[in-house]
Amino acid sequence: MHDELSRGANAPIEAGGEAWTVGDGGGRCDRTGPGEQMTVELTAVVVSVQREQPLVLATGGVGASALPTARFNPNEQPSLETALREAVLAATGRETGFLEQLSTHYEPSASAGDAQDGSDSCLLVSYLGLARADDTQLAPGAGWIRCYDLLPWEDFRSGRPAVLGSHIMPALAAWADAGIDPEIAAARHERLHIAFAFGGRTWDDQRVVDRLDLIVEAGVTLPSMPAQLSPAHVRLVAAGLGRLRAKIRYRPVVFELLSSEFTLFELQRTVEAVLGPTLHKQNFRRLVEGTGLVEPTGDVRTNTGGRPAKTFRFRREVLLERPAPGVHVRPGRAA
Repeated sequence: MHDELSRGANAPIEAGGEAWTVGDGGGRCDRTGPGEQMTVELTAVVVSVQREQPLVLATGGVGASALPTARFNPNEQPSLETALREAVLAATGRETGFLEQLSTHYEPSASAGDAQDGSDSCLLVSYLGLARADDTQLAPGAGWIRCYDLLPWEDFRSGRPAVLGSHIMPALAAWADAGIDPEIAAARHERLHIAFAFGGRTWDDQRVVDRLDLIVEAGVTLPSMPAQLSPAHVRLVAAGLGRLRAKIRYRPVVFELLSSEFTLFELQRTVEAVLGPTLHKQNFRRLVEGTGLVEPTGDVRTNTGGRPAKTFRFRREVLLERPAPGVHVRPGRAA
């Protein structure tokens, strides 16, 4: 994306840009100009799958929810990850398992109110975290938000989401045709073909941010959309979901969302919750067993509501056997 929205104030930039270092000024980053100093704000996109629903952890209570955030203090914290883990635990009562950097963005610090000349800058760093499904009681004011309440067009498990045909696709087509000149209209149509599979293309489930950007840029109004997070934080959730959908295919991160022992049905439902579509049961089981991702525990579960089900665990030896031991579900589907 090269439009103003996707590179604007609320648009995270993928990690890998210019590096920053801690300078000699008591935790300040390298200065970019006379009198300018840097603060580092951290945001956590902590995803869990519970009762077959992908959820994101939030704080602040009903009507004022936000993703967990923290400010990095290098005098007290040894790393960004440590600072964020401590902040998430303090604000939500929840431990974070897997954690990796998701995006970075540089902007004038809105929270640097003590700067007399307004010259303080801020590096916004977000992380994707994963939490296992369990009944851990959260701290007061914390809660889980359903990812597909925020991004309903991403959930294909019950078929093509109705909101695509009733609202999103017609509005986007009209917006694309309303380009002020043929080049702009052509560029808009190209983006729709890529992100929303216009023209019979294959739906790319990893382009979650691209689809959200287009919906916002086109001013599409959706029915009954909960205003649970700020637009900037919704975009971070979209970035986290897209990253997780990609990563689940080449790293065994899905097992970070499951208990240590699980049934193949639970594993499949968790993968479906993240990716969006419903998967073929027998093909999926052949995939995970044939690639050595899991091994039987020797136990069975009888409280399944049907036939007893064998339980499995993640087979850690696969990390040494294969360079990309993920759930290699074929990407894409028709929209």
